[in-house]
Amino acid sequence: MKKISLTVNGCKHEFVADDKTVLLDILREDMDLIGTKQSCDRKGQCGACMVLVDGKSVRSCLAKVVKLDGAEVITVEGLGTPENPHLIQEAFVLSGAVQCGFCTPGMIMATKGLLDQNLNPTVEEIKKALSHNLCRCTGYKKIVEAVQLAASFLRGEQKPEDLYPEAGAPMLGTSHPRPTAMIKACGLARFGADYKISDALELAVVRSELPHAKIKSIDTSEAEKMPGVAGVLTAGDIKGTNILKYIMADRPVLCTDKVRYIGDPIVAVAAETHAQAVAAAEAIKVELEPLPVLENTDQAMAEGAIQLHDDIPNMCFEQPIKKGDAEAAFANAAAVVEGEFVTQFVHQAPLEPEISLAYWEKDEDGEDKLVIVGRSINIHMHLSMLQEALGQENMRYEEAFAGGQFGIKIDVITEGIAGAAAMHFNRPIRYIPSLAESMLASSKRHSFKMRTRMGADADGKITAYANDFVVDNGAYYSIGHVVALRALWMLTGAYHMPALDIKARLAYTNNPWGSAARGAGPPQQNFAMESTLDMLARKMGVDPLEFRYNNFLEVGQGVSTGQKVEQWPIPALMDAMRPHYERAMKEAEAKSTDTLKYGVGLGCGSFGIGGPGDASIVAVELDDDGGVSVFGAVADPGEGNDSMLTQIVCEVMGLTMDKVRLNTRNTDVTAASGPAAGSRITYMMGNALVNGLEQLKEAMAATGAKTGKELEDAGKSRRFIGRKKNIEATPMDPETGQGPNFETQVHAVQLAEVEVNTETGEVKVLKMTTAVDAGKVIHPQNLEGQLEGGMDMGVGYALREEYIAGKTHDWRSFKFPTMATSFDMEVIVLETPRNTGPLGATGVGEMCMVPTAPAVLNAIDDATGVRITTLPATPERVKAALAAAGA
Repeated sequence: MKKISLTVNGCKHEFVADDKTVLLDILREDMDLIGTKQSCDRKGQCGACMVLVDGKSVRSCLAKVVKLDGAEVITVEGLGTPENPHLIQEAFVLSGAVQCGFCTPGMIMATKGLLDQNLNPTVEEIKKALSHNLCRCTGYKKIVEAVQLAASFLRGEQKPEDLYPEAGAPMLGTSHPRPTAMIKACGLARFGADYKISDALELAVVRSELPHAKIKSIDTSEAEKMPGVAGVLTAGDIKGTNILKYIMADRPVLCTDKVRYIGDPIVAVAAETHAQAVAAAEAIKVELEPLPVLENTDQAMAEGAIQLHDDIPNMCFEQPIKKGDAEAAFANAAAVVEGEFVTQFVHQAPLEPEISLAYWEKDEDGEDKLVIVGRSINIHMHLSMLQEALGQENMRYEEAFAGGQFGIKIDVITEGIAGAAAMHFNRPIRYIPSLAESMLASSKRHSFKMRTRMGADADGKITAYANDFVVDNGAYYSIGHVVALRALWMLTGAYHMPALDIKARLAYTNNPWGSAARGAGPPQQNFAMESTLDMLARKMGVDPLEFRYNNFLEVGQGVSTGQKVEQWPIPALMDAMRPHYERAMKEAEAKSTDTLKYGVGLGCGSFGIGGPGDASIVAVELDDDGGVSVFGAVADPGEGNDSMLTQIVCEVMGLTMDKVRLNTRNTDVTAASGPAAGSRITYMMGNALVNGLEQLKEAMAATGAKTGKELEDAGKSRRFIGRKKNIEATPMDPETGQGPNFETQVHAVQLAEVEVNTETGEVKVLKMTTAVDAGKVIHPQNLEGQLEGGMDMGVGYALREEYIAGKTHDWRSFKFPTMATSFDMEVIVLETPRNTGPLGATGVGEMCMVPTAPAVLNAIDDATGVRITTLPATPERVKAALAAAGA
């Protein structure tokens, strides 16, 4: 141990620390400076813990305290407050660089370290200075712009007050600062690990290292004797069903007799400190007897295969689409192409680990209520799942600030174990797993295997499309068939395809369980369809842009399920893209050499929003100062739902933003309204909000009331319920797949420009351009941020990212996108107000995943003449394909 002195944010402190203690521990645990985050298991990979030490940017997870005696430390809290922010904090807010906010404090501190030394950095110097800082949300473009703006502020060339929207600026189409952006920029937003709970036990969990096995025995005797250990928790200690049922009752909180994937939870141990809990977990002995492993869907569906779940067949869902006479169309086609495509498992990769908390409180009647804190995007659904699984009715779910999620939190992941432990030990619980454990524990993007066929007539019109695809659902069902259905509903994308022969199947395997991931089904399916379409265009000698333009769906024609569309503005997007495409084609041809080949690829997407039978509910209440409180279960893990709700209220009611109060994170004050998924929140909750506000305005107009009290004095309620209910859901026809579809769509055309090194197989994306029509734009910066982040994620999906169970354990092994892999981006926005959207808006968050991968892979083909059909297109895979083709 050593006594050391630190000056932190201008105040001197003394600590006694051992040689293992790092600065991150002191800041977070001893000083409650929560702006310094942890994501990467103290490997220095993420930069979320960045602070300044003696004026230099330092990753506090690597900085041993005993080596810092006498140092001066500045954290994000030492820069400014929401009332008096630093210019860098204002620059991040005004640039739209704050989305989920988890990485933001580290980004800001790295920026401070740079600008203290260099007030006029180049883009490359910015990227180098922030090379240790990761972000999943933004695609880095707005972060670079934020650093540039901050430098401009500090040079005195611009002032923040000149960039804030003027008083009276329109609420729609103006990038008003997000309501939560400044507290995130100042490090004051509390994410899961930032909650301080008195007398809390820390939890560690033993997870399976085998993909399929019987649990023969669990020996916890040594662990229970260890210092600080309060005890262990097994499946037999859980009072409820021990099953987390979303659709199928198949996934246990803790496993009873079998494990079914690498990462399945077996036993938990609680202790006074996190280190004690981890040490005790390592002492637990679990004997597993290996069982046959279903490594893929072919094995799972083979005759005589072991059945993974006793009461559910391995092939657990099947649905065809039959439209027109596909076989006749293929027989009479002028050209036909075929392909086989495979997509990989991918971790959704939010920066924040899978943290959950649980504690007891007294309700209004003095009864014990169990409170669960997590980062759910469907708090009411998760509450009901937990109540049944744990056998505890009196519960509340609270959503903490979320460090991203990208679909991963449509399911309960760690909350069940935390809640069960709080009940078993009758103590508060903090379950803060490592990044490595979070990767093991969580769901993944499904892997698809697709066999396609597409034909066209002599005029270049698509006449038929066939796709036989199988979805690897992994070990547990989650929302399995919903992902397959979404792939079917959006199967034809932007195009008119009069004849379809489609077969979708879903199968259990011993792979990580699949669930929601940005786009959830259409990105996989669209990769195969857009690649096949490009192959057909090239076979017919037709320019890929012209071929697409010639085949766009028109108003009055039907999508895959036969439902006719009333708006279809994608041709205008292609018109906007045409000059960019022509410029890129000329540049690619001029630059290509024997070793470096340049190519251009297109991809289109039409993403459905507002599914059949979907419903949402929001309560609005007139406050006594004339402001409006909104009560609705609207998660906001970074996309900007705080802006959307606030600006809609201001637009409809004529209020300023400070008069709007959002209550969205608590099951006690909201009603079930569905998940923040499928890009549905703006459309569904926005419509419900407008409906409630219109009722409130009518009551105010009828009574002349300006406040809630005046409404009540006039005999009216101050509270009104807004609803949005879509067309009734009827099942797809079991034989033809025909039936209702989405109420509206968001459309995109994407252009990828790539460089391929034919010697190494390395593919570098030079620029992505996206042209999007998402209806009326409420907040331009939020829209752009979603598009830029989606392009970055889509390129990672195309070229690098893959989750391999047992091998992928951190951000480097996952090949997380970095400043080094970022690329130039351009966004083109057209606005066609949607007939059924709230104030004409739709949604946009997931669509950019849909056309990105095919655009990149089509560009590789354009550059090299080689078609990659398995994602990701790694250098090894590209090089092998080039060798096989003799290129």
